[in-house]
Amino acid sequence: MGPLIRYPVQQHAFVVADLDEAIPRWIETTGAGPFWVSRDHRGRDHRYRGRPSDHPLHYAFAGTGPTHVQLIQQDDDTPSIYREMYGAGEEGFHHVAVLVPEAEMPAEVARFEAAGFEVADTLWSYVPVAYIDCRAAIGCFVELHGENQEIRDLFALFRDSHAEWDGVTEPVRVRDRSSSA
Repeated sequence: MGPLIRYPVQQHAFVVADLDEAIPRWIETTGAGPFWVSRDHRGRDHRYRGRPSDHPLHYAFAGTGPTHVQLIQQDDDTPSIYREMYGAGEEGFHHVAVLVPEAEMPAEVARFEAAGFEVADTLWSYVPVAYIDCRAAIGCFVELHGENQEIRDLFALFRDSHAEWDGVTEPVRVRDRSSSA
């Protein structure tokens, strides 16, 4: 049968209290960077625990080698998968993400549900995305992110910019388009 996570982990995600304060810490401590920032991001067709959800989030993504890190800041107390784990001002590890071929997303989500894991959050971000609540088994959520050329290119941007980065120049960069637009 094998493990439920059948694809390589591409991302490790952390909730932070303040992106602007966290990014320099992450650069200094881990060497991750440069960080690609997207502020006031809203997921399209976003549903949290089955209910519509439309609160802005701030994201920062940075390559760390073959994988990348995502930092997530939520400014309010709106119920979310982030607030399920961390209150305002709290920080910590939140989820791992894997890329699943877009056509296989429904079957992959169903596999997790059949194993007793609940879908906590869904949205559209280039492709379908589902966050599975695997905290009882591994202490975090698992993000199943549909894979297509756009998302492969985006993940390559994080990886390639990290490989080319000198560790100093332009440590924070703004993403020029939203994945939910």
